[in-house]
Amino acid sequence: MEPLRLKANYRSVPSLQQFYTGGPYAVSSDGSFIASACADSIKIVDSANSSIKFTLDGDSESVTALVLSPDDKILFSSSHSRQIRVWDLSTLKCVRSWKGHDGPIMSMACHPSGGLLATGGADRKVLVWDVDGGFCTHFFKGHGGVVSCVMFHPDPEKRLLFSGSDDGGDNATVRVWDLSKTKKKNCIATLDNHRSAVTSIAVVTLWDLHDYSNKKTVITNEAVEAVCVIGAGSPFASSLDSYRQNAKKLVGSRPFYFLTVGERGIVRIWSSEGSVCIFEQKASDVTANIDEDGSRRGFTSAVMRVSEHGLICVTADQQFLFYSLDFTEELKLNLTKRLVGYNEEVVDMKFVGDDEKFLALATNLEQIRVYDLASMSCSYVLAGHTEIVLCLDTCVSSSGKSLIVTGSKDNSVRLWESESRSCIGVGIGHMGAVGAVAFSKRKQDFFVSGSSDHTLKVWSMDGLSDNMTVPINLKAKAVVAAHDKDINSVAVAPNDSLVCSGSQDRTACVWRLPDLVSVVVFKGHKRGIWSVEFSPVDQCVITASGDKTIRIWAISDGSCLKTFEGHTSSVLRALFVTRGTQIVSSGADGLVKLWTVKTNECVATYDNHEDKVWALAVSRKTEMLATGGSDALVNLWFDSTATDKEEAFQKEEIGVLKGQELENAVSDADYSKAIQIAFELRKPHRLYALLSELCRKHGAEGHIDKALKALGNEELRTLFGYVREWNTKPKFCYVSQLLLFRVFNIFPPTEIVQMKGIGELLEGLIPYSQRHFGRIDRLVRSTFLLDYILSGMSVIDPESQQPEPKAEFLLQSEIENSDKEKGAEEKDHTQENAPSKKRKSNKSRHGSHKKVKDVAYNKVESIPLQV
Repeated sequence: MEPLRLKANYRSVPSLQQFYTGGPYAVSSDGSFIASACADSIKIVDSANSSIKFTLDGDSESVTALVLSPDDKILFSSSHSRQIRVWDLSTLKCVRSWKGHDGPIMSMACHPSGGLLATGGADRKVLVWDVDGGFCTHFFKGHGGVVSCVMFHPDPEKRLLFSGSDDGGDNATVRVWDLSKTKKKNCIATLDNHRSAVTSIAVVTLWDLHDYSNKKTVITNEAVEAVCVIGAGSPFASSLDSYRQNAKKLVGSRPFYFLTVGERGIVRIWSSEGSVCIFEQKASDVTANIDEDGSRRGFTSAVMRVSEHGLICVTADQQFLFYSLDFTEELKLNLTKRLVGYNEEVVDMKFVGDDEKFLALATNLEQIRVYDLASMSCSYVLAGHTEIVLCLDTCVSSSGKSLIVTGSKDNSVRLWESESRSCIGVGIGHMGAVGAVAFSKRKQDFFVSGSSDHTLKVWSMDGLSDNMTVPINLKAKAVVAAHDKDINSVAVAPNDSLVCSGSQDRTACVWRLPDLVSVVVFKGHKRGIWSVEFSPVDQCVITASGDKTIRIWAISDGSCLKTFEGHTSSVLRALFVTRGTQIVSSGADGLVKLWTVKTNECVATYDNHEDKVWALAVSRKTEMLATGGSDALVNLWFDSTATDKEEAFQKEEIGVLKGQELENAVSDADYSKAIQIAFELRKPHRLYALLSELCRKHGAEGHIDKALKALGNEELRTLFGYVREWNTKPKFCYVSQLLLFRVFNIFPPTEIVQMKGIGELLEGLIPYSQRHFGRIDRLVRSTFLLDYILSGMSVIDPESQQPEPKAEFLLQSEIENSDKEKGAEEKDHTQENAPSKKRKSNKSRHGSHKKVKDVAYNKVESIPLQV
C-alpha cells in the first residue's frame, strides 16, 4: 500500500457559471460563441464548454436587446436606460454610445453590410442608425404597440426593413419600410393577418413581397415563438430534399423550408409546397413551463447555425439546445449539446458512474441535470418529480449500472438508471418533503431516506430487472420515527450495518440495519445538524451543525472526540477525505475548508463562492471535489499538493541559478544585468542594495537607464511599487528619487499614465516627495548660515572662499600706486603665507584683511569722483 500523503492544497476551476438569465442573446455566425444577457451585464460564452470568455459590464440596467454584426466583430446592445452601445469584441471596449428612443429598445437588427442598425422600441418607433456616425438616418412611426422585432431584407440590394409589433387586443401587424430615398411614403405595406404579438419575422404566414398579399396561412395549433427559414443550398436543406425525394413527395419546382418552435417545446419543419409539416419531433427535450396565466412555455426562440446544418433553440428555463439534422433511414433531429445558462440554487450534487465522468445536480427544479465534466454541457435531464428535488445520491450496482436516487418536495423518492435515463422505481409513503437519501455502500441493494415528517425509511431495491419500461413501486423494509424535527442528512456505514441521521432537533442518531434499532444518540450541538458522515476507517461519525462547528463522535459511547471551529456561519457539509485523516467542509459563509483530523488544524481556506455552499461532493477515485451553492456556481477542485510541491522545487532551483547569475554579474561589474536579475527574482531589498551601491559609482545613470529600458509595463508598475515603499523612508528616498528622475526621462508621461493602477501609486509618491523636497531645501538654506558662522569664526579661509576681495586689492594698487599701502599689503601677504600655529597671529592676520577690504571698497566707490 502506498504511503498516505496528506493534502495541502486544492485548485479550483469554475466549471459551471451563470451566463444567461433570459431575454436577448446573439449567436456568432460560426456558432463558436454566444453573447447573452445576464442581468445587467453581457456574457461572451464559449459554445464548446459553456465557459465565460469575457464579461461586458453594462450600466446597472437590465439588457433588453442584443445583435452581432455580420462579421461577429461588433456587438450592439441596449438596456432599460435606452442607451445604445457599440462594443468592439477585439478590445472589449465600448467604442460608441448614444440615445434616441423615448422608451426601452426591445429589438435590434444589423444590416447585412454592417453599416446600418435598426432599432424598435416600446415607444412604437422604428429607427435606423448609421453605425459609424451614430446618427439617425430614418425615423418610422405607425405601429400601435411595442415593436417586438425588426429585420432587414437578407439581400443587401433590396433596401427593405420589416418590423412587427403587438398593437393590442387581437391585432398585430408587420410593416414593410422602404429605406431608399426616392420613395416618398416609407411604409409601403402593412401586413395584419396575425392575431397575437409578432415575435419573429420570417413569419409563418407566407407573404408575397411583390404585391404584399397573403399567399397562405399555416395553422400550427400552438403559440409560435420563433420561425427560421432554412436557406436553399444549405446542408440542412439538401438533407431535406434527399429525404423528400426518397419519400417520393417532391414534385414540381423546388420548395423552400422553414421551421417553427413554440410553447409545446418541439421543433417542426414545414415545406412551402402545400404548407405541410414534413417533420415533427416525437418528444420534447424540454419540460414545458406553466406561466402564472396558465399558458405553457417550451421554446422561446430559435436561430439557425449558418456554418453547420443545425439550429439552436432556447428554452423558457434558460437552456440552449444544439440540434443537428440526421438523415439515415428516417429524418430526425439529434440533440448534440445542452448549455444551461442559469441553475438557480444548487442544493445537492454527486458524481455519477464508475469512471465518474458525470456530475448530477439538484438545482431547485423538478428535474435532475446530469453534466458531462469534459465539456460541462448538460448531457441529459431526469424529469418525473412534480416538485423541487432536494437531495440525491449515486452508486454503481453489482451489475455495473449507474443508479441515482432522488428525494423531492412531492414526498416521494425516485430511482433512476443513468444509461437509459429512465425512472425504474418510485417510493411513496413519506408524509413530508424528502430531504435526505443515501445508498448502501457494499451491496447496493437498498437505500435510506429521511423526511420532514421526522421518519427514517429503508427502501428495498428488489424486483429491479435489466429491461424495465415501467417504474416499479418500491417498498419500505423498515420505518422509524427518528427525530422530533426535520431530518436533514442520512449516511450509511461502509459495511452497511449502521445508518446515521442528522436533524434540526440538534441531535444525530445511529441506527442498526435493517430493522432500525437505536444504537446511540449524539448530543452536544447547539443548532440543527446539516450533515452526517461515517469515517471510512474508524468507528466514528462526523457531524456539521448550524452552531458553526464540526464534531467527531465515537459510536461506542456517543462521546465527542474532536471539535473543529473556524467557519463564521453554519457548516452545511462535511466529508472525510484522504482515508479519513482529513476533512473537507463547506458553509453558509461561502467558504470551503480543508482540515487535518490529528492536529485539529485548518490546512487551507478557499473563498470561491459568493453565497451559501449547500452542495459538496467527493470523487471516490481521485478525491476531486465539486462544490455548488446559492450563487448558481459549480466549482471543481483538484488536489494540487504534488503539483505545488513540484512547482516550488522548480522555482527554488531557478532561484538558486538566478541568484548565482546575479552574484556573477555583480562581480563582473555588469550592474545593468544584475538589476534585471534582481528584478526578475522579485527581491526589492537586493535591488535597493545594488542601486545604492551603483549610485556611489561613476556613470551610474547609464547602467540604470539600460536596465529600465528593458522593463515592460507590468514590470515598470512593480518598480513604481518598490519606489513608493522606498520613498516613505528618508534613508532610502535618495535612490527612489534617482529612479523616478531616470524613469520620467526615459518613458513619456502619456505612456506612464496609461498603466493600470499607476494613479494610486503616483498619489502615494507625491506627498512624500514633497516632504523630502522641503527637507532638502531647508538643509541647503541652513548651509548658507553655517558658512556665514564659520567665516565669522575664521574657520574658513577667506581667500580660498572669497576670490573677489583679492581682485579688489589689485584694483586698489593700480589706482592709487601707494607704495606705503602696497608695502603693507605685501607684508600682510608675507605673513599670511608664512606658516603659523598660533591662534592669535591668525586672528590678527584676518583682522588686517578686514581693514584692507574696507579700504578697497571705499576706494572702488571713489573712482568716479576722481575721474
